[in-house]
Amino acid sequence: MSASHDRKLRYAMVGGGRDAFIGAVHRRAMALDGQMELVAGALSSDPDKARASGRDLGLADARNHGRWEDLLADELKRPADERIDFVSIVTPNHVHYPVAKAFAEAGIHVVCDKPLVHTSAQAEELVRTVERTGIVFGVTYNYTGYPMVREARAMVRGGVLGELRKVTVEYNQGWLATHVEAQGNKQAGWRTDPEKSGVAGAIGDIGSHAENLAATVTGLEIEAICADLGSLVPGRRLDDDGNLLLRWRGGVRGVLVASQIAAGFENDLRLRVFGSKGSLEWRQEEPNHLVHAPLDGPRRILTRGSPWLSESSRRACRVPSGHPEAFIEAFANVYLGVAADIRARLAGVRADPIAADYPRVTDGARGVRFIEKTVESAASERKWTPMT
Repeated sequence: MSASHDRKLRYAMVGGGRDAFIGAVHRRAMALDGQMELVAGALSSDPDKARASGRDLGLADARNHGRWEDLLADELKRPADERIDFVSIVTPNHVHYPVAKAFAEAGIHVVCDKPLVHTSAQAEELVRTVERTGIVFGVTYNYTGYPMVREARAMVRGGVLGELRKVTVEYNQGWLATHVEAQGNKQAGWRTDPEKSGVAGAIGDIGSHAENLAATVTGLEIEAICADLGSLVPGRRLDDDGNLLLRWRGGVRGVLVASQIAAGFENDLRLRVFGSKGSLEWRQEEPNHLVHAPLDGPRRILTRGSPWLSESSRRACRVPSGHPEAFIEAFANVYLGVAADIRARLAGVRADPIAADYPRVTDGARGVRFIEKTVESAASERKWTPMT
């Protein structure tokens, strides 16, 4: 890679071609701050569609590939100062592991969508590979990029709520309230297919976001799970609704709900943290506000961009308070964290921890273990399933 640290970082994308929702979101997020540029790709599992998608995005023919294996081989042949700095993997879940493993083994930095992989064995192998190669490996739990999520984290970690007692997190969607996968809906098709999605449906797709959001804000890890999963739409092969009781380490209790059959709901992710001195509440559909209810005073609404917020929250903002920032910007903040870490390594220095703020491969591995243990708990007659 080039020794220049003021240039744009070059990236390749695997997946995310024509008709793909999340790939376009990732590209727009990376374009937002002008620090990254797409230079190569293998944008679909269909080689013809992959190349057509690359042409849509203006990729040079020599770096527009029909297969991700060809993309990797081509990059490794190139001079170091032309090679990509990282790869962004935005495929369905079943493709994550082979692509991430191959690029990581080649010493190329990786950003992978969640859930990380299908099994804990795969996740642990990726963790070992990252430790051995020393690469940057980010996982796009994008909700951690919201400024007010980072403010909630700073307040909880700073002791504002006192001793934590209970954490509840809900993620309710209604888009799978009917059997839309049978009507040709591409996104529903692979998410409800065990071969592509993995052992879980809603718990893997959105429950993993809920677990990560709670863990990021509180710093807690789940100790045991009591789960009830259901496939409530007839004919669906994976869960579309999940209700979990949680025991967090340190005696904290919790509830996690993840449902994609909540008719009438859009993308209602919400987190509440209760402590001995007060509580916090954040909602993804109103992301610029954080409600703080202290035990000994009036409830107050904290707003994004305000000068009295934590440095980590303020740095995640691009415009003054009162101007809404949301989904794309949160994704962009995750990518900025990855970029800061890559640039620091290019310069041979330690990254500023506030700048290099992004979910790591270890967060992704914990998320995979959470999914597996939730499925295990739902199938068990035991009341509690330990995470270990």
